[in-house]
Amino acid sequence: MSEPASISSGIAARYAQAVFDLAREDNALISLESDVDALDAALKSSADLRDMIGSPVLTRDTQGKAIAAVAARMGLSPLVANTLALMATKRRLFVLPQLVADLRARIAEEKGEVTADVASASALSPQQAAALAETLKQSFGKTVKLNTTVDETLIGGLVVKVGSKMIDTSIRAKLASLQNAMKEVG
Repeated sequence: MSEPASISSGIAARYAQAVFDLAREDNALISLESDVDALDAALKSSADLRDMIGSPVLTRDTQGKAIAAVAARMGLSPLVANTLALMATKRRLFVLPQLVADLRARIAEEKGEVTADVASASALSPQQAAALAETLKQSFGKTVKLNTTVDETLIGGLVVKVGSKMIDTSIRAKLASLQNAMKEVG
């Protein structure tokens, strides 16, 4: 891991631990989870938000006002809104994506869930997603939350990542394996 990435994840982990502990003390983990989901969606959909949190040009005050307006508009809980304001005054908003990921992992662990990153050649139907989640639940013994993406280069099949385990049943992987086997023969 590069040094800047390591520093960012360390900063994010400290904020995440503090926010998580405060939310757990107040029995507000459900509220925290909805705030994390909202922030994650906002970060993924808004290039302006991503630019604002990472901008070295904006002053602390400008970032603070902007993130306060975003938090108010999104209806974030006071705990998360105050944390974002604190991060703005300390010039730490650039770690917001890592903070969201860290909080998501802590909440999932508290709930006994694991997250599976699933890439498929076409979008999964709700029935397919439910069947996959149930199959993974039986394999891992925990409730599985799916994070699905579409990757048309797979041609068909799935690539499932749960923690450090990866299951690749894609046509692309099978074709690559067949190509390697053919190279070995000839």
